[in-house]
Amino acid sequence: MNYQQLLDEIASEVRPFLGQGKVADYIPALARVPGGQFGMALATVEGEVFGTGDWQTPFSVQSVTKVFTLALVLAAEGDALWRRVGREPSGNPFNSLVQLEYEKGIPRNPFINAGALVVTDRLLTQTGDAFGALRDFLRAEAGSAGIDADPEVARSEREHGHRNAALAHFLASCRNLENDVDVVLDHYFRQCALRMHCGELARATLFLARHGLRADGRRFFSRSEAKRMNAVMLTCGTYDAAGDFAYRVGLPGKSGVGGGIVAVIPGRCALCVWGPELDRSGNSVAGVEALDRFTTRTGWSVF
Repeated sequence: MNYQQLLDEIASEVRPFLGQGKVADYIPALARVPGGQFGMALATVEGEVFGTGDWQTPFSVQSVTKVFTLALVLAAEGDALWRRVGREPSGNPFNSLVQLEYEKGIPRNPFINAGALVVTDRLLTQTGDAFGALRDFLRAEAGSAGIDADPEVARSEREHGHRNAALAHFLASCRNLENDVDVVLDHYFRQCALRMHCGELARATLFLARHGLRADGRRFFSRSEAKRMNAVMLTCGTYDAAGDFAYRVGLPGKSGVGGGIVAVIPGRCALCVWGPELDRSGNSVAGVEALDRFTTRTGWSVF
């Protein structure tokens, strides 16, 4: 298959979708990102990388990082995490307080904000530096030593992160945080503020396409654990639109309000798309369209 030609054709086909949706504005630093941009990258399990459009333009990774923090915690302690966070789709906005209160401080899944705060808290306990552990993992898997947090975005998140602070304090009140709330929030905000481009994110996600093998060939997960990670991504990775994403795309995926989405085709490749204009659920309009067209054109999905 001519991957480069395929990506270029898809980029051309999704151009009419640019301008649809709205750039995230609840974080002021993200509101200044120009719309009308689109990038797409594919990394094969053999290590080749192909890209089109703005695929080498760094962007704020935001909730896409939740895949990697979850992977680090599960690799270290296995299923123990699931006593503190569930694995079911939420059906509610990613920053909902109502569901967390109703379910007595046990977040529905690790990809909504409350669940990700619990995962960050656990990674902080394991490593003493949750942000550093995540950054180092991404640098190693992406093969890019320059990956780091954007201080302006981190500051903007911290100054306007009242809802996340409320979630964290409620978790603490339910004894579902082990560390100081402000410390957990600081690591969480810096994780979300990491900047990467599509090629780096596609390479970093390959361990899930390689059934748990890292870039250097070491085993990070068993095949079964990689399967379970992909399953949680499929059912919970795109906020309250996970069902629609599975219906249209048919791949495990994780989105972020910076406009990025990573997706996994086990045994074949990892994909990353980026378009900062979002739909009502917080997913990239052009990105979902591109992934839909990719799986339709190739016939590759998990179904």
